[in-house]
Amino acid sequence: MTISPNPRATKTPKVRIPPRLVFTDPWCFLGFGFGTGLSSWAPGTLGTLAAVPIFALMQPMNTPAYIMVLVFWFLIGIVICQHCELRLGVSDHSGIVWDEIVGYLVTMTGMSLSWQDIALGFALFRLFDIIKPWPIRLVDRHVHGGFGIMLDDLLAGLLAALVLRWLAPMLVVSA
Repeated sequence: MTISPNPRATKTPKVRIPPRLVFTDPWCFLGFGFGTGLSSWAPGTLGTLAAVPIFALMQPMNTPAYIMVLVFWFLIGIVICQHCELRLGVSDHSGIVWDEIVGYLVTMTGMSLSWQDIALGFALFRLFDIIKPWPIRLVDRHVHGGFGIMLDDLLAGLLAALVLRWLAPMLVVSA
């Protein structure tokens, strides 16, 4: 299934975006992870780092409330990412990192605020987001627009969450 929001949009994520555009458009400000996506070095990694303090603020929430916030942020993320694509005329620009923020928060659902959980969740999410194992790669290649941008990171977050839950108990050091 291919969903293309803008037939004029090109798949050239290396296009330099003027910071003024990001900081004057509230949708692009969110889409670019509060400005972290403007980095010319590893914008996805910096966008994921922006999610760590958000996780720290959300972690005390009960799980149903946390998941409701994630569902809302995923759905609004479709709109945010779609808006950024249309505004920039670039399909899936590497600076659009709202999907990384939500993907990392999916990874961390139900996890503790320990530095081990935060670091391992970060590493696993980035690993799966970068290597894009099946079916993530399939979604990344064939589903476009705001929904496609969000969906591959949701899947990376779910896969990272599964592995994190398997590995985290092994990190517990008994006294």
